[in-house]
Formats: sequence, structure tokens, C-alpha cells
Amino acid sequence: MLTYVILVSTLVIGYKIYQYLFPTQNINPTGKYVLISGCDTGFGHGLALELDKQGFHVLAGIYSLDNQQKLTSLLSDRATVFKLDITKQEDIDDAYELISSKTQVLHALVNNAGVGYGGLIDWITLESMRKMMDVNYFGHVSMTKTFLPLLVAKRDSRVVNICSVGGYLATPGMASYCSSKYALEAFSDCLRREMSVWNLRVSIIEPGSMRTPMTDGLLNSMNNLWSELPADVKERWGEQFYKYSIERFVSHGLMERAENPKKVINVLKHAVMNSKPRIRYRPGLQSPIVFPLSVVPTWLADRILMLVMGSPYQPTGLRHQMQS
Repeated sequence: MLTYVILVSTLVIGYKIYQYLFPTQNINPTGKYVLISGCDTGFGHGLALELDKQGFHVLAGIYSLDNQQKLTSLLSDRATVFKLDITKQEDIDDAYELISSKTQVLHALVNNAGVGYGGLIDWITLESMRKMMDVNYFGHVSMTKTFLPLLVAKRDSRVVNICSVGGYLATPGMASYCSSKYALEAFSDCLRREMSVWNLRVSIIEPGSMRTPMTDGLLNSMNNLWSELPADVKERWGEQFYKYSIERFVSHGLMERAENPKKVINVLKHAVMNSKPRIRYRPGLQSPIVFPLSVVPTWLADRILMLVMGSPYQPTGLRHQMQS
């Protein structure tokens, strides 16, 4: 076993050194169109600006029209900014009509739009879980299926899906988010294998916690979730358990360790621009460090996660149960 670990580690390190010493070339962006969803803020906004500077024709979908004028002013005349709610098929169809009037070939589709909020399974509503899946999974599936004709119109086009650490490691308190990202990971792998005959490249981005508006808003969303819970659920878990969970998981776990989103934008740019994009990117420090937890025995991963993220306080209902 030790020999196997050493051999694999040596091969991985050797490959990383080779990639560093002999980087692959970027493509010529002239005349190439890239469609990005979720360009209001965060990764999508930053990537739109970067690719525009490189000379691509950026097709930037935004959720709120309030952001259209500002983003348009930051981009060149090559770019097109338009409203796009990926949970609405009519918006996606309108986007297809708009884009197909400009080009019959799409170089890349970057499925970036997403939402993220936490909460234990016992706390979060089924409605909010469905919303998470609609945005983080079904929206990207709809986008991909709709734009496949433009993507396969030439070889070497690519689909870039922004997943997460939560797409390979199920984290307590993030069940709905992790479920949506696990689904997107599986979809991405199937898409890559099915469309390999067309030489359609599919890249998966798996960042950890990054400083984005979604991460910044997580604490408020958790507090709102708790305040709206039915009284019996609050009584079952208790205020003490909740406050400690929030402090440890959100404040210390996600927000204080959040990394620079530029790390994600850089790998997104590589996935779009490079002649040999990678299948998976794990930008930043957290994702490569956390990944081994997804391959160790499940019982060991459970113990480590609960040691790191678990609460020393028992739920109120459990204490009452044990006392009785």
C-alpha cells in the first residue's frame, strides 16, 4: 500500500512539474464567442472582463437588468449583455435566438450562475431545496442542451461547469447545495464521455470557499432560516446548538478562510483559452487539501468531518431524551 501511495504521489508531482515547465499554448480568441451565465457579480463578472480583454466576443448573461448598464460600460463593443434567468426556459430560448443571430458557432459555454445557502436537512424547506436544484443543476442542464448545436458546430469547443468542493465531499449543513453540485459533477462527466466523439471538451471547476457575494451572504441566509423555523424544530435543536454551529461553520469555517476569487477566474480563463483544457481544476488551497477526504474510507471521513465541524453541544431534544 505504501509503495502504491509513493508511486502515485511521484507521478502526480512529476506531472505537475511537467505542466509548469512545458505549458500548453493558448488559442487565438479572434472571432470566437463565449457565453457566460451569472455575470452580475463574482466569477462570471470577473471572467467576462478578462475574456473581453483577451479579444473574445463575450456573451454575458445577467439575472438582474439593473446590472446591464454598468457591465456594458466595462466591456468592449464586441460584448453583448442580456437578461438571463437560467431557471426559465423562455429566457434561455430568447438567449439562443439572440446568439444564433450573431454566430452559428459557440467556442465555449461557461455555466457559472448559482446560488448557495446552508442549513441542516431538518431545517431547510423542500421548496428551497428544489430552488437550489433548479439553479445549480437543471438550469445548467437546460443551457447545455439548448446550446449544444452551436457548440458541436466545430470541433474543440468546450463546456465549463463551475462545481465545488461540495460536489465531491458532502458537508454537514450544506445538504441541498452539495446535492446540486454532486448532480452537476455527474452530468459533466457523462457529457464529456458522451460528446467526446465530437471532441467537445468539458471542464469542471471545484473551488473551495471564495470571497464572493454568495459567501458573504451565507451568514444572513442562515440567520433568516433559523428565525423562520417552526417552534417545534427550534425546540428540538436549541438556540445553543444553532449559535455554535453558525460560529464554527460559517464565520470560522467559510468566511474567515475564504480565498481570493481571482484564483477561480484564472482557471476559468485557462479552461476557455488553453489549447488543452484540463478535465478538473481545483483552484486555491482548500480544494486540493480537502480532496483526499473524498477517497478515504467513509467512516474515517465521517469522523474527521464531525471532529472539524461538529458541535460540542447536544441538541436540546436529545438532552431531554437522554435525561428521561
